Amino acid sequence: MADGFEAAWARVRVAAQWSQTASATLPDLDYGYDALEPSSARESWRLHHSKHHQTYVNNLNAALEKYTDAEARGDVAAMIALQGASASTAAAHINHSLFWKNLAPASAGGGGAPMGESLPSAIDAEFGGFRDGCRSGLRLGLAGLPPGKDTVAIHTTQNQDPVSMSGLVPLLGVDVWEHAYYLDYKNARPEYLKNIWKVVDMGEVAARLDQARA
Repeated sequence: MADGFEAAWARVRVAAQWSQTASATLPDLDYGYDALEPSSARESWRLHHSKHHQTYVNNLNAALEKYTDAEARGDVAAMIALQGASASTAAAHINHSLFWKNLAPASAGGGGAPMGESLPSAIDAEFGGFRDGCRSGLRLGLAGLPPGKDTVAIHTTQNQDPVSMSGLVPLLGVDVWEHAYYLDYKNARPEYLKNIWKVVDMGEVAARLDQARA
């Protein structure tokens, strides 16, 4: 019961955070849709970004507009009713924005090994190596830095909940919802996950780790 209460309030905090912003926008990508081939086809990336993520953005802005109106009217019941939709779409927007930053074509560093001063040693210490331990574990969800700890961790969340709700600093997110791979891989999620590593930008992950530790 306590866990459910904490989770509910965490979602409320996400909604409250986004209610302070004028609107959400779809982030521009640092690469073209075709630049991530052959991990997935251009059309898959285009639909994922311009349709699926855009829908989350649209739904978030609609929910926030209704929430702001209810707040202005002092309609507490409506505010509470809208918090779930606001938090869910905000979390989806946050997670997808991280996902796009975690990717890069091979020509820009995608598919490389862990780099930097901190990331390789952190992965070795926690998982016994990148290929055998970390890569297989990360197929389950997101990796983050626990607060106050000099290590990295793999963490899974329900639905679209961001790992920050669990107190972790997000480092790497891999989208494993079916909309991320159904055009190219149908129901073969393991094949999608094997190939997504060809475009994961470990330089970006290393930079996020250094920033979090600083």
